[in-house]
Amino acid sequence: MKPGSGQDSASTPGLPAPVAGSRARLGAIILSGGRASRMGGVDKTALTVAGRSLLSRTVQAAGAVCDGTVVVVGAPPVDPAAGHELVVDSEPNAGSIPLEAASADADTSLIPRSGPSHLVVMREEPAGGGPVAAIAAAIGRVEADEVLLLAGDLAAGDRAVAALLTAGLDDAAGADGVVLVDRAGRRQWLCARIRTQALVDAAARQTEPVGARMSDLFADLRCRYLPDTTGVTTDVDTWQDLSRARSRESGASMNDRTLPPEALDEWSSVLRDRFGLDAEQVPIALVLDLARDVAHDVARPAAPLSAFVAGLVAGRAGGTPEDAAAALAEVVALAGAWAEGRAPHSGGGGV
Repeated sequence: MKPGSGQDSASTPGLPAPVAGSRARLGAIILSGGRASRMGGVDKTALTVAGRSLLSRTVQAAGAVCDGTVVVVGAPPVDPAAGHELVVDSEPNAGSIPLEAASADADTSLIPRSGPSHLVVMREEPAGGGPVAAIAAAIGRVEADEVLLLAGDLAAGDRAVAALLTAGLDDAAGADGVVLVDRAGRRQWLCARIRTQALVDAAARQTEPVGARMSDLFADLRCRYLPDTTGVTTDVDTWQDLSRARSRESGASMNDRTLPPEALDEWSSVLRDRFGLDAEQVPIALVLDLARDVAHDVARPAAPLSAFVAGLVAGRAGGTPEDAAAALAEVVALAGAWAEGRAPHSGGGGV
């Protein structure tokens, strides 16, 4: 348990507890300001896997093991763990602006602080200057001997943190850090553990950090490159990535010929996230009932067509959950009448 925090790090599954004594203090920099261009510009770090946002999952994992500062550059986590003391760190750092200026409508009550691990949420200046600019702005806030560099859109940030803790620096004679390498052989700079002073020096050598490449930042760092054999470096760049991440967590396969209910829920969640829908606007049970009844009473190919028409009718009526339920019920009733020979026959001209 962290001294004075009232929170046991063992509450985060799979993470080793911080070791007291003379070990190097550990901090973290988590970048959450990506554009998500392949996902329509949504805040992908706010997307959920296993009931937690991607960013909060990583922040909570880092906070559980770090006794130094944890810095989030970009948007704050939308669902921090309950029980944290809420604070705002508003003093700007060189090359940075405080959270209030970065996002005037941000809910600063969502910034947790727990024990000696201090969480700072900030934004690089200019915002959107890229990962090197974000790290250069944040590194001055890190009060620790070593720092975890993490992406805010990691599919399993908690497991990434655990892997980097296992890959300690004590056995890396003369090394400045450890970087994980994904299965395709790409060095994942935002899945790394670096000596803080080495990173400070590397950032100082960047005369123009805005738009700089991460490989330039790491050019003079002596790092060990370790293969990621378990997929912890996987991030979420597309809706398909999100679907796969949710399926891995639930243990369900999105490609099973007969989908279990939890896999259908995951696909429904992907659809809702993509199109900004609430759960009540996607009545899975009613749609499945329609598909079953129409397939039985009319024909199987008529089921998806009927669901599409019901959606059009509901949208034309106003698009409320009540409108959707009424349209689905009307189609089911019409299919039943069709099976009994009572349905009116169209003249083929439409309306």
